[in-house]
Amino acid sequence: MTAPTILGQLSGLYEMQQHLLESRSSEVCAKQYHPDLASLNWYFGRGVYLELYWLREFLNGDNDLSSRVERLFKPGEMDLETQCQQLPPTDHLLNWGMEIRDEHLRLLATSGSLPQHPLMENDRLAWYLLQEQAKLYELMLIVINQHNLSQQDQNYLSLQPLQPADPSWQTKELSQGHYRIGAREDPRAYDNELPPQAVELSSYRIALSPVTNAQFLTFMQANGYQQQSNWSEPGWAWQVEHQAEHPEYWQQDKIGNWYEIALNGPTQLPPDEPVTGINLYEAQAFASWAARQDARFSGAVLQHEYQWEMAARSGVLPNSGRAWEWCSNPLHGYPEFQPFPDEATSVSAFEDQSQVLKGGSLHTQKVLRRASFRHWTKPAERHHLTTARLVFPAIHKWN
Repeated sequence: MTAPTILGQLSGLYEMQQHLLESRSSEVCAKQYHPDLASLNWYFGRGVYLELYWLREFLNGDNDLSSRVERLFKPGEMDLETQCQQLPPTDHLLNWGMEIRDEHLRLLATSGSLPQHPLMENDRLAWYLLQEQAKLYELMLIVINQHNLSQQDQNYLSLQPLQPADPSWQTKELSQGHYRIGAREDPRAYDNELPPQAVELSSYRIALSPVTNAQFLTFMQANGYQQQSNWSEPGWAWQVEHQAEHPEYWQQDKIGNWYEIALNGPTQLPPDEPVTGINLYEAQAFASWAARQDARFSGAVLQHEYQWEMAARSGVLPNSGRAWEWCSNPLHGYPEFQPFPDEATSVSAFEDQSQVLKGGSLHTQKVLRRASFRHWTKPAERHHLTTARLVFPAIHKWN
């Protein structure tokens, strides 16, 4: 029998996903608004398919339902666009999914309804499925952001125009030493958080807040997007191709003031909130530019995920969790890594040049908010709610 805490959270996520579909037209639910994102319908159906596979096909050997929809929700013979196009109407998809999910909640809640299996120990498979639903829900919210971005509002005026601010941060210096990273005795942990490791870190200073909207505007006004010296080689190649001039969700009103597109449509850009909708290359370009603006922050670079995790465990990051934070390192497996529940969960991302994100966004569910959790995406992707946090060389020498 699965712990009631997990069942309650899972039921809540079902309802939230269902509400997103029911509160929008079938046309909006069926459409892709970004080539790297699926439709709302697909993310809902993907969540149903994952549970069909693990709870019925894998544990019980019953592939009757999972085999019927596998081609629509699993990478294979069809690309993502084709899969989205072949889905049934939203109301049919909802009825199908809700009936199956009711049965899954019953299976998880009833002692003896699922066979004994190592995956079920400590509710580990249930935690995995819950967290997968949480990630899918966040992706659905990003789709809504992209839908809003496609709806141009020519009459919106920014009543509180964003003003630039100098790149300046309060920092905390952390001393050289051996520190633990990864999860320990946590049944929620993904395979890429395990096993826990001891790593040696040199002394460094970390910014206590991510890069803000106002600071990023200063970078833009200093022609930061146009100066090749700010960019890495792959970053400049991306910039030459895309000719970006601002973050993904920023827009200008008819008198030239900046605002952003959010879940509820156009809104003001709070100056002290983290900038979002920048990719790894933009984050690196900002760091390179900022390092030259003030001697106090010379040597500024993006944080490594170990630096973030150590600082988070030390309680010195009070402003984390409002946007996913780019890290300077690619996703990798820890020594003695063991895949769970199968190799497809993380191994493909190790080989796919994905970059680590840490911290969570305003839309990230509580179950994913822990220091060891590792999110990831491709370096060029900027539609996620991603920001930057900088680290700097240490000032003090530690014995």
